[in-house]
Formats: sequence, C-alpha cells, structure tokens
Amino acid sequence: MRSGILAAGNWIRDHVKTVDAWPAEEALANILEHAEGNGGGPYNVLMDLAKLRAPFRLAGIGLVGDDDDGRSILADCRVHGIDTVSLWTVDGLWTSYTDVMTVRGTGRRTFFHDRGANARLGPQHFDFTESRERIFYLGYLLLLDGLEAPGPDGAPNARDVLRRARAAGLLTSVDCVSAASGRFRTTVAPVLPEVDVLFANDYETEQITGLSLGRGALLRRGAVEAGGRALIAMGVRGWAVVHFPEGACACSAKGAVVWQPSVRVPPEQILGSAGAGDALAAGILFGVHEDWPMERSLELGACAAAASLLHPTCSEGLLPLEDCLAFGRDRGFASLP
Repeated sequence: MRSGILAAGNWIRDHVKTVDAWPAEEALANILEHAEGNGGGPYNVLMDLAKLRAPFRLAGIGLVGDDDDGRSILADCRVHGIDTVSLWTVDGLWTSYTDVMTVRGTGRRTFFHDRGANARLGPQHFDFTESRERIFYLGYLLLLDGLEAPGPDGAPNARDVLRRARAAGLLTSVDCVSAASGRFRTTVAPVLPEVDVLFANDYETEQITGLSLGRGALLRRGAVEAGGRALIAMGVRGWAVVHFPEGACACSAKGAVVWQPSVRVPPEQILGSAGAGDALAAGILFGVHEDWPMERSLELGACAAAASLLHPTCSEGLLPLEDCLAFGRDRGFASLP
C-alpha cells in the first residue's frame, strides 16, 4: 500500500527581515528583526507536514549548493525526519535563496529571489520506479527553468515528469508562483491534464484562465467558482483549489464545490504571511493522503495557514494537528464575500 508524500521543486533558504515600513525607492526602512527559515514549495510543505506530525513518510527531490544554506537545508530535513536521498548537492552552484521583507504593521511581504541551483532541476533528476509514496507534489512552476523548458513534444518538461509520476501510481499535485509573467498559459496550462490536485491563488487563477475574480470586497463568489471550474475544464483531474485571503474554494472534476473561510486571526498576532499558501496546501494534502472528505481537508488547510501567520518564517508557527485545528476553531472563521 502506498504511503507518504514526495515533494520536488524549489528548495530555498529564506532570509526574513521584518521592517517598520515599506520605503519609497531610494528611501530608508529600519530592519526590526531578522530570521532564517525554509522557503519554496516542497521545503515548506514537507516542513509543515512534519510539524503537523503527519504519520506517513516525507521525502524530497531537488538541488542545493555546496554552501551554508544548502547544508542548513539538509540538516533541517534530517532533524524533522524528511528523507534527503534525492536532495542532491551540486558543486559550483549556490543554494537558491530569497530575501523576504515583511512589514511589521501589516504582515505583507515582498520577495527578492535568486534561483540558484533550482534552475538546473530537470527531468533527469526524477525516477519514480522505486517510489512507494502516495502523492507527488511539484512546486513552484514559473521558478523552475529546467522543468519549464520545452521537451521533445514542445510541452514543458514538467508535463513529462508528472505523467511519469502518474504512470508509476502516484497522485500528482502542483503549485505555481505569483510571478509577474505572461507565461502562465504556456507553462502552467499545458501540464494541467497531468495534475490531480492543483493549488492556485486568485491572481494565478486569473492568469491561467483569463477570468477576473476581483479582490477583497470586490471578490465575487461566482467568479471564484467559475475560475475553479475553468481550471477543471482545462484538464485538472481531481481538485482545483482556488485560495485567496478570505478563504478557499475547491472544485472537483465530478462537479463538487466546497468552500472554506479563513480563520479570524487578530491583526496584532500576524507576524508574517510568507508560507501561508504552502501551509494551506500542506493541510489539504494531509487530508487527501488520509482519504478525508474535502470539507475536513480544507478546514485543516485553513487552520494551518492561520497558524503559519504567527511567525515571520514560513513554518515555525505551525502546530501539531489537533492543536492547529483547535487554534483555528477557537478563533472562528471569517465570513466569505
């Protein structure tokens, strides 16, 4: 019986700086705090699952450099029980890193990213013949040059990797990044027929589908649902999860639609929103792995995302499963637009 989550893609070391305000160009902001932490889809999701105390195998695929950041990633994974056999150190390259600037008063963050070794990750690094995990997660598309390059059939290499994972018996899950790019339709859309669970925020959904969802008070439930259904129509095989600050909507290929509002976290408790989307994904994938109904999986995802807000780094705020759920339920859930 298959068990576990195998996560591949961006392995990033985050250098998080909390600032007093976001400055105008050529102006000054004061750094109030500095922290180091995990970053990138697979690293964040696996760390979140470890902190939720997932009762199944966690393993990673990716590339790091022979430097302090790379060694920190490998050591961090070992401490948290994440298998690093397929997390390779590449000589002559540096580990990908991100400078994350988080504004103290709002929790909003801005990213300055260096692709580093992640850009070299390609189809040759994937071999699923011995994989016994249940789910294969890949993130983030639009930050993985080698997997976004066209393969022999003209489609992104990521499609072949996902196809091979499915052929080997794994469920597939994909997340992308909110890059200011016109490549969503050429890079993300072609892989959707090989994806069982897709995560896309409101901006990414708009970029992939061409639909407008709105923001904040202007966000429309009907438009969000239409975005999720459009992703299914473009090929997503199981669930398309569209998430936004106020909540999430999961649309299935069988026609189901499930809504989940976000947790009411007091603004004074929010120390950073970096990694909240990955925490949501981790909670949902936990539930998918355990064959929970999507309603229960979405609730855990929302509670995990809320807990992640309690620390400036991506995963330090996460709590064990029952504590995480209690945290969210105690504070209550917001009203969806």
